Amino acid sequence: MQPLLILTTGGTFDKVHDSLTEALVFSDQEYTQIPEVLRLGKCFFPSHQSVLQKDSLDMTNEDRKIILDAIIAADESRIVVTHGTGTMQQTAEFLDGVVGEKTVILTGAMRPHSLGKSDAGFNLGGAIIAAQTLQSGVYAVMNGRVFPAKLIRKTISEGRFDL
Repeated sequence: MQPLLILTTGGTFDKVHDSLTEALVFSDQEYTQIPEVLRLGKCFFPSHQSVLQKDSLDMTNEDRKIILDAIIAADESRIVVTHGTGTMQQTAEFLDGVVGEKTVILTGAMRPHSLGKSDAGFNLGGAIIAAQTLQSGVYAVMNGRVFPAKLIRKTISEGRFDL
């Protein structure tokens, strides 16, 4: 098995409920739900690193360049990127063709892990498996499906990703 790195960039996956504002927010720049999701799945081999804590609707190409730089700098060739679902497609297209011989899997959640009844663990588990088995390139794993970078489409009305 090759080493695997999880890069966190924010998105719904890592949001928590703020009882003062009644909003979903990031608790701070370093906090991530990843250790808890991995613990629940008894999955202890990936390392993880926080790159950003941003709602993907606020993500810019400068932010995508930060993600790309983290991917390029990583010693690992198998990388999972947690990302907001709103602009996952744009980030995948930005990364496609420029990550070298690395396998990069974007994943996220439609409901925060912190609120329970979330798809976060399911999607992360799928992404970890995909990162270990797919050839180099950029993909997304959502809702039990693998999408090549150019075929990622979020169907907002259905709350899922489809071809």
